[in-house]
Amino acid sequence: MSTGGLIVEQAETDTDVVVGEIAARSPMQLFWRRLRSDKVALTALGFIILLVLAAVFAPLIIKIVGVPAPNTQNAKALDSFGTPTGPSADHPFGVDNLGRDVFARVLYGARVSLEVALIATTISMVIGVTVGMTAAFFRGVVDTVLSRFIDILLAFPILLLALGLASACSLGDGCLGGLVKPGLVVVIFVIAFVNWTYIARIIRGQVLSIREKEFVDASRSLGASDRRIIFKEILPNLIAPIIVYSTLVIPQNILFEAALSFLGVGVQPPNASWGAMIADATSIFDSAWWYMVFPGAALLLTVLAFNLLGDGLQDALNPRSNR
Repeated sequence: MSTGGLIVEQAETDTDVVVGEIAARSPMQLFWRRLRSDKVALTALGFIILLVLAAVFAPLIIKIVGVPAPNTQNAKALDSFGTPTGPSADHPFGVDNLGRDVFARVLYGARVSLEVALIATTISMVIGVTVGMTAAFFRGVVDTVLSRFIDILLAFPILLLALGLASACSLGDGCLGGLVKPGLVVVIFVIAFVNWTYIARIIRGQVLSIREKEFVDASRSLGASDRRIIFKEILPNLIAPIIVYSTLVIPQNILFEAALSFLGVGVQPPNASWGAMIADATSIFDSAWWYMVFPGAALLLTVLAFNLLGDGLQDALNPRSNR
């Protein structure tokens, strides 16, 4: 009897161990488990967090480092010939041709880039998701009209269209009766206007597949309204692609803002922008390499970090991932 009791007890113990091993994990736990195994994506995420903190606390960082404000011109920081001086104890990243501290301007340029990218991406995602879902779900005439409108917008050269809109809206009171005013608002408006079409196409393709699934047919057979099916059945299944595509669109928008500022129709001086700093540095690069290298490196690392994070999120959110 005692032996049998030991066998039963051992069996119960083994059962407990097996149950513990096959315990179900939530989607969030599976996502975090896959993401943790991707060291490159975690490193990129850490860099982005540090960049956001640096942009938010830029005034405090400048005060701690002991450099002047980004728009402060200091002729004494130039050499005897009036040319910029390189990195030093007083100016870690050197100064530009007006004696402004490059370190401070790079920090404030991060503010502009992140603000434009995040706001423009959010607006683009809202418009693109709405149009894409509407076209794919209702099909017919609605899908035809919206799809052809997207095709027309995609036929325009995006950069030239953005330059034209930015130039037109940068004059006088801006566009749309003064709603879009010259400056940062113009850049955000232009980027959102030209980028939502790609998002709409991707979402349309996703919804065309999801709307034919069994759970959508079951919901429709139970008498669910179109509104409920869209928001309760289809939209939750779009969260993963929306998150992934957002992280991939953000670096594109950062480059877009830098390009517009480089061409002179983006953020206007004296506000700091990485693109505008690179444009100003082109004429003095041979004698002041630091003025192009540091904002260029910041732009490169930021775009690279967002791209690497986007790839990591795509793998982590993929239910067929083996990790």
